[in-house]
Amino acid sequence: MFGQFAVSGSVRATWLWLRAQQLRWPLQQAVYLHGKPGEITWVEPTYHAVHTTLTHPAYAGAYVYGRTRDEHYLGADGTLRKRRRKLPRDQWEVLISDHHPGFIDWDTYLANQGRIGSNIRPQASRPGTGAVREGPALLQGLATCGSCGRKLAIFYRGPAKTVPNYYCQGAADLVDGRGSRHMNVGGQAIDAAVAAAFLAALQPAALQACLHAAEQLEQGHDAALDQHRRQVEQARYQATRAERRYRAVDPDNRLVARGLETEWNTALQRLADAEAELARRETARPKALTPAERAAILALGDDLGQVWDAPTTTDKDRKQLLRTLLEEVNITARRDDPDPRACLILRWKGGAISELTVPLRRPQPKIRTDDDTVELVRRLAVHYPDAVIAGILNRQGRRTPRGMSYTAGKVQGLRHYWGIPRHQPATSAPAEGELLNVAKAARQLGIAPSTLLRWLNDGFVAGEQVTPGAPWRVRLTEQLRGMLTDNTPDGWVPLGYASQALGISRQTVLQKVKRGELNAVLTRTGRRKGLRIEIPAPQDGLF
Repeated sequence: MFGQFAVSGSVRATWLWLRAQQLRWPLQQAVYLHGKPGEITWVEPTYHAVHTTLTHPAYAGAYVYGRTRDEHYLGADGTLRKRRRKLPRDQWEVLISDHHPGFIDWDTYLANQGRIGSNIRPQASRPGTGAVREGPALLQGLATCGSCGRKLAIFYRGPAKTVPNYYCQGAADLVDGRGSRHMNVGGQAIDAAVAAAFLAALQPAALQACLHAAEQLEQGHDAALDQHRRQVEQARYQATRAERRYRAVDPDNRLVARGLETEWNTALQRLADAEAELARRETARPKALTPAERAAILALGDDLGQVWDAPTTTDKDRKQLLRTLLEEVNITARRDDPDPRACLILRWKGGAISELTVPLRRPQPKIRTDDDTVELVRRLAVHYPDAVIAGILNRQGRRTPRGMSYTAGKVQGLRHYWGIPRHQPATSAPAEGELLNVAKAARQLGIAPSTLLRWLNDGFVAGEQVTPGAPWRVRLTEQLRGMLTDNTPDGWVPLGYASQALGISRQTVLQKVKRGELNAVLTRTGRRKGLRIEIPAPQDGLF
């Protein structure tokens, strides 16, 4: 278990490895019989048990006393309560290192405690890189801000949320009334540059590292096999003991004999299961490397980039590899310079420092719909659906921030972004004086929409537009309804006759009708539908 922790680097990963290998965990019963401890049973390991073992100094050969302290305090209800508080290592009452042989030495124990303590959620002002996670950001826990020294946080963008961005959690500066981070930089180019530097540093020891990795793979299987062999031995011992107890019982005591026989059968079944599992794992054990396989591994050592980019190498593996050599990556972004770049300072374990310069993409102009278009959409959404609004915007020559024409979907996205409610069509009958579109108004007046549009263009019927290019709307009033008639009144003539009778042009007649100087009606039935004008009676002149 301690060897696996050195490889995985976290308590949880060690616990999961134990479960994946189906290794059992010793549990000693707390019941004492005749001054002797209870029997040891083998159970599935729990996270708490693994964590306790990895953090207890007794497994490092040390004797300690006074790691906790009981404190009394008054509760909220005024009663005296007691709690147990864990003390830091420098406040333990007794600490004797090298007191007895341990699984690891004291220095390894201290290094393990530091590693476990750093496996926390990264915080801006707290040391520790955090446990390695599955995200694609390679510098998770390693990147720091070049301005304030805080740990950089990570967020992902892109369609699949796989493009990393590093930003500082320091106080945001106000720019144009909005908070702006003093450090926010894309991580793809930075991760690639750090990975290239890491592979270049690893190249001299690449061949030995590949062979050592293959040997560790074999040793890992051997360690698991040794544990399963011990489990077979334990199961065989339990079966043998159950057999001896069964044979030693008095045959006449049938009740005890039946119970012991059941126990013997259970022990034999456990032994058979343990032997089958051991045989399966021995069959799956990787064989020793052949000369051809060793040559292939050496070839991979010459091209570490192929191993780094292999589909079987996960992001978690890459981050774990980076942490073996890198201590910190300090990032300073210079976006305001004519040549935007990120200056990196790589602090390697051992004290070496490297500097890198990574070009950055120039900041793109912000894509934003102009305020005038937003306000127009806000006014139009009260009266029209998205498709109609898109047609109005296109007729006015408006374009999206990317230079494209508007569609119903783009208008819908614009409404959603600015919180503009969609158009709700009316469900009740139109009220008197309500504005209606041409089709609905023509239906209410009993005429064709084309006729109503012609009267609108001629100016006989008053109409309104929310904005140029928007559909006409007609207000239904009693005056408008009174202008329409099914039968032409006696003596009322068409426009041409009125022009001849009055001796003026047609345009002058129309202007007089619009100004109300001549009475006119709109006939909607008959063979000659249209405008009918009343010729005023001649008045006596001076001569």
